[in-house]
Amino acid sequence: MSSSGARVIAVDTYDIRFPTSRELDGSDAMNPDPDYSAAYVVLRTGGDATEGGLEGHGFTFTIGRGNEVQVAAIEALRPHILGRSVQELCADPGSLARDLTGDSQLRWLGPEKGVMHMAIGAVVNAVWDLAAKHARTPLWRLLADATPEWLVSQVDFRYIADVLTPEDALGLLRRGGKGAADRSALLAERGFPGYTTSPGWLGYSDEKLTRLARQAVADGFTQIKLKVGADLADDVRRCRVARAAVGPDIRIAVDANQRWNVDEAIEWTGALAEFDPYWIEEPTSPDDVLGHAAVRKAVAPVKVATGEHVQNRIVFKQLLQAGAIDVLQIDAARVGGVNENLAILLLAAKFGVPVCPHAGGVGLCELVQHLSMFDYVALSGTTENRVIEYVDHLHEHFLDPVVIRKGHYLAPTAPGFSAAMRPESVAEFTFPDGTFWAADLERQKQQKQQKERAA
Repeated sequence: MSSSGARVIAVDTYDIRFPTSRELDGSDAMNPDPDYSAAYVVLRTGGDATEGGLEGHGFTFTIGRGNEVQVAAIEALRPHILGRSVQELCADPGSLARDLTGDSQLRWLGPEKGVMHMAIGAVVNAVWDLAAKHARTPLWRLLADATPEWLVSQVDFRYIADVLTPEDALGLLRRGGKGAADRSALLAERGFPGYTTSPGWLGYSDEKLTRLARQAVADGFTQIKLKVGADLADDVRRCRVARAAVGPDIRIAVDANQRWNVDEAIEWTGALAEFDPYWIEEPTSPDDVLGHAAVRKAVAPVKVATGEHVQNRIVFKQLLQAGAIDVLQIDAARVGGVNENLAILLLAAKFGVPVCPHAGGVGLCELVQHLSMFDYVALSGTTENRVIEYVDHLHEHFLDPVVIRKGHYLAPTAPGFSAAMRPESVAEFTFPDGTFWAADLERQKQQKQQKERAA
């Protein structure tokens, strides 16, 4: 088979789960016991030695139960992917994105939101991983080096053209691309600024919070984030502990994970104002555009940030139109993949709102760094008030894990989207038959039998 004839010959899916709830890693007011998980997909190709055998890796992030539902949604897309030309996919990932979001019967399950849309994001991201490997370059550079015209062709402007037309996008990219080579060099030299949530999980003791907050400052981070929203007195104490640990010059963001009504968000944020919070994240339902606008007006100068659970480019458009947010937080896997995130980045650029991505879950740091780096090099042209979330969890399971130096993400150099998991990790943590979970289930069975005998 010639390289031009290489095609997708298999779509393999995996239910990957990590037992993070046992140490309360990732715990917050809305999600007290998450087991960080990934619905993971691998596109395998057949062809000659040049192109055949390339793999595209993608996933979407969940927190345990229900990951099997997300995997099933990805499997429902298999007929749309098998047999596709590798060359055509890599030349135009947007064609697949349009086909997947346009399937009328699957679209009914959204449309363009929820489990089905996240499944589309996993598959589309896997295609971009394949495209970057095919081009022998990291994804951020593939995007940054692309022509504005091609990038615009990858964006679905339906439902957002009232505020962002293709002509608008083309102008933003042409202006943003000026000086891109210099910014690429700077990025390679110093990386992209990050902030860390590692000290701030709600289930951590004050001692652990203090130790990790001080370590974050020592590691070069200039911003940390704390989870809040379960108990006001507890939040006041923890914010006081954190501020004492990091001093007055380090930014502290707080994150309520959608816990509050609008009036509660305003009152609670006001009660924490003495600790100078930089932003309040997800103060209320991610679907409540006008609620976010009301919170923003009431809590200023504390900024309002949201986006990790925003369903699609249309809701982001409305948040920006309504002046509801100061900080836009994209998620690499929540929406329909790279193509839709390009639309969201362009919307943010049109409205002049900084993008500070959500990350931290399984592989999200690995993915979203590419999007922020593209944004810096070829669109926004700045890192001012822009940071990528970092959490020091689970990176060891990836073949190309993030590298942090002096509080900055170093630019990836390996071809692809940094999405490929280590085969041994897949074998160990696939649920329920991987070696870890099989042994764990056997232990639970034995413990139950012992209790029954003792009774």
